[in-house]
Amino acid sequence: MSETRAFQVLKEMFQGGRPLVYIATYEEGRVRMLLQEAAHRLFSEKMPIWSWSLTSGIQRPDGKAGEKLGPEAVLDFIAAHREPGIFQLKDFHAFFSDPAIRRRLRDLYETCIDSGKFIAITSPIRDIPNELNRQIALVDLHAPDLQELLDFLRREIAVMSKRAPLEVNESDLYAFARALQGLTLDESRHALRRGFAISGTLSAKTIPHLLDEKKLIVNRTGLIQYVADSTTIDHVGGLEHMKKWLLERRKLFLQRESLNVDIVPKGLLVMGVSGCGKSLSVKAIASCFELPLYRIEMSAVFSGRHGNPDAAFVEACRTVESIAPAVVWFDEIEMGLTAQTSESGTNMGRIFSFFLTWMQEKASGLFVAATANRIDLLPAEMIRKGRFDEVFFIDLPTEEERVEVFRIHLEKRGVDPNPMQLHRLKKITQGWSGAEIEQCVISALTQVKLQEKSLTFEDIHQAAQIVIPLSKTMREQVDHIRSWAYDRAVRASPRETNR
Repeated sequence: MSETRAFQVLKEMFQGGRPLVYIATYEEGRVRMLLQEAAHRLFSEKMPIWSWSLTSGIQRPDGKAGEKLGPEAVLDFIAAHREPGIFQLKDFHAFFSDPAIRRRLRDLYETCIDSGKFIAITSPIRDIPNELNRQIALVDLHAPDLQELLDFLRREIAVMSKRAPLEVNESDLYAFARALQGLTLDESRHALRRGFAISGTLSAKTIPHLLDEKKLIVNRTGLIQYVADSTTIDHVGGLEHMKKWLLERRKLFLQRESLNVDIVPKGLLVMGVSGCGKSLSVKAIASCFELPLYRIEMSAVFSGRHGNPDAAFVEACRTVESIAPAVVWFDEIEMGLTAQTSESGTNMGRIFSFFLTWMQEKASGLFVAATANRIDLLPAEMIRKGRFDEVFFIDLPTEEERVEVFRIHLEKRGVDPNPMQLHRLKKITQGWSGAEIEQCVISALTQVKLQEKSLTFEDIHQAAQIVIPLSKTMREQVDHIRSWAYDRAVRASPRETNR
């Protein structure tokens, strides 16, 4: 029987003789199954498992209710218990504020060593007192890995088959597990049953419903947003150098299972003038790589709405890693990382340090696309080779690119661009961003709709007359960004011949 990642971590704790283990997780039932597996596989005689909660008191290994003991009394019970056993204490972190509890746990650490008694504290909150930092071993129980999900699906389908016969081949089972990665076992159970209820089967037809449930659950966290967007590379005007790079790396990424991990694309950093297509490019990456896109907004991490920013950012990174393969988009990455770095003085901030390490060690099926308006604000460690595969700069579009962007936005709205003589707009739109071109098209279409007539070149030209581009209103800032990136980043587009 193969071992799951979660079981391996727990096994190491028990084999290392750690009497106090703190398991940070929402999944008490999953912990119970892991403890049962450990009791069965790691000890010569079956190890009894006791559990305790404030509401239920002590639960015996045979499932029968025991005494309604309080938090201090249950520690006395464990200390007085003469036989080996595993004791699961649920939500016991709530009592760490009591000095007597902290002292009793330190005493238990000494008395339980080499006694065959193990205490597993389970809690959704990581909260270990300083006095117990060296005695309690912390285990972060991350989302189930592929093997654990496969084992779970086999058990769950066996239960469902008791109501109506179900046959699921190994290929579909593996596809189910891939679709459910990132969810807890309870969430996976609900998703599987919902998918079966909607599709009436457990086959390839069920997978879209599993993914729908996954999107709802991931979005619920508030920090990670599933981005449903049909943008393709063809919807991005210009940026030929970056497009070529993506299409070449796409082949390597799709072959990642058989390639050396060093040559599998890890991600790219995109900076540029506001409104020039950074966000659009990231959406096109997900389409190009045939992967779902998840967005982490750095300003939301530091807003405080999701608790401590350090813990929130780490949890977000761990979550997206567990749902790989995927593209994860760190939006305005400089907003968070520079704030952390400046707060820490000459030392790198905690989030920044974690991010650098995580980028080196993350799952190979996760492609990171980070966007920044001011890459010059990022520390040198962030943009050096090895963190990202490439750093691209998206400049204001060239003359030919502006014409192409006009064409794309007209076609997107059902207008034939060929009669529009778009080349005549090259001069008047000098210094425009892609976003300003889009708004010009929308403004012209709005006016002709109000006048109940068809769009002409004159309508677009008239709408263009009143546009004041950002490159004029914020000239100093835009010029600074362009000057900084001139010879420091790879251009996403060919240079203007007259630059």
